Amino acid sequence: MTKKNKLPDFTKMTRAEEAAWFDSHDLGKYEGELTPVDVVIELAKPKEEMLVLRVSKDVKMRLEKKAKDKGLSTSNLARILLTEKLQTI
Repeated sequence: MTKKNKLPDFTKMTRAEEAAWFDSHDLGKYEGELTPVDVVIELAKPKEEMLVLRVSKDVKMRLEKKAKDKGLSTSNLARILLTEKLQTI
């Protein structure tokens, strides 16, 4: 007869102790004690508006290179440049 594994009382553990327990145990051995749950995650809508902008291939390539050089995404650099330009006009 095999010994049945029993889940510990996690309410008596610190988060670090819980993490250590999960790092060192296989939950497959505790399958009989686990209860299936439905999880629903609702993502918040973006706080900002989206703008689709068509540019020439050359402009896009230059923007991508500059963004990479600065460690930014192309979208972030475009947003920064557009915002800066709007403040000057």
